[in-house]
Amino acid sequence: MSARQRTGGRQGTAGADRRTVVTGLGVVSPHGVGVEAHWKATADGASSLGPVTREGCEGMPLRVAGEVRGFDAAETVEERYLVQTDRFTHFALSAAEFALADARFGRADVTSPYSVGVVTAAGSGGGEFGQRELQNLWGQGSRYVGPYQSIAWFYAASTGQVSIRNDFKGPCGVVAADEAGGLDALAHAALAVRGGTDTVVCGATEAPLAPYSIVCQLGYPELSRAGEPDRAYRPFTETACGFAPAEGGAVLVVEEERAALERGADVRATVAGHAATFTGPGRWAESREGLARAIAGALAEAGCRPEEVDVVFADALGVPEADRAEALALADALGAHARRVPVTAPKTGTGRAYCAAPVLDVATAVLAMEHGLIPPTPHVSEVCHDLDVVTGRARPAEPRTALVLGRGLMGSNSALVLRQGGTSPS
Repeated sequence: MSARQRTGGRQGTAGADRRTVVTGLGVVSPHGVGVEAHWKATADGASSLGPVTREGCEGMPLRVAGEVRGFDAAETVEERYLVQTDRFTHFALSAAEFALADARFGRADVTSPYSVGVVTAAGSGGGEFGQRELQNLWGQGSRYVGPYQSIAWFYAASTGQVSIRNDFKGPCGVVAADEAGGLDALAHAALAVRGGTDTVVCGATEAPLAPYSIVCQLGYPELSRAGEPDRAYRPFTETACGFAPAEGGAVLVVEEERAALERGADVRATVAGHAATFTGPGRWAESREGLARAIAGALAEAGCRPEEVDVVFADALGVPEADRAEALALADALGAHARRVPVTAPKTGTGRAYCAAPVLDVATAVLAMEHGLIPPTPHVSEVCHDLDVVTGRARPAEPRTALVLGRGLMGSNSALVLRQGGTSPS
């Protein structure tokens, strides 16, 4: 499914030699607004999980989540866009603004509107906006329902609004592939770059903490009902009881490497390989094979040997059967190296933001490679699997290759390989 799909006017020549690099990061997370706030809290092993405080959520069975606090979309986004969009799109518009600024990508860098595309992923859509309009419908009548109800709830809204706001008319799309769709969106962006597009703004944001959205999640048996923030999300442990959800997300600017270097951009990482599989909803034991195949496929596309992986950003669902399957999948795909490579799941400090969770991990992986530091896994100490999970404090290291994993509750499995910096001579 795509939004504002464009195929003509692409810049550059398509080819396998066109490498996709990351030049900009934009983050809105429970740890804070902006890359610096997110990284500082992540590197410190801080936790931003807490009681659900959003209006109308009192008394819900979901008691702990990762809320984005202190966020004011009006600081970065014009009012005319805010009134027609939901909170999840507010996050996306702001994160995209941050990412473009971080990449130092301005109007002068747009050689043609068709040279820049937008790809996002979303799972929950605009639940808060939709709930408000439905309340107006049943409480006051149809004339009190605004025209933007038809678009604000839609999972493609963020792609459309980022594209419209910035006049980006290159290949634009939205990935609807379960929670792993966040990684698939980055892969979709890399495919567009190989196909001839110079620049793609890509990522995922979610806002699943409105009452209507929470009610829709209560059917997930994997959702943690724990009431204490330090006990709600503990993957790979004997006390794992599910995951705590979160809002927020990340947006990246990815570019064709030579085009990025020509405009003087800093190349922060290379999107080296990706693969995805599907094993079906709730079949966590079967996800072992599916995830292992995704890892193997991503490594093959990246030309990366298992022993070259320096850090793994785990999916870390927090369900015992799913955690065991992930640990076994790493052993299947990486062999003996799976017991030695550092594994981390910093999302235990923010919550699991559905499609946005693995994109936040990608942004964090880029920062980890730049800072020479592997962030810890908050709330986790005693690990009951044969993995070297980083706990307690951040671990000094020099990771040059990161493997980021994502799985969805409906059965999607995805793996992405990132390499530090770029590859082409300047």
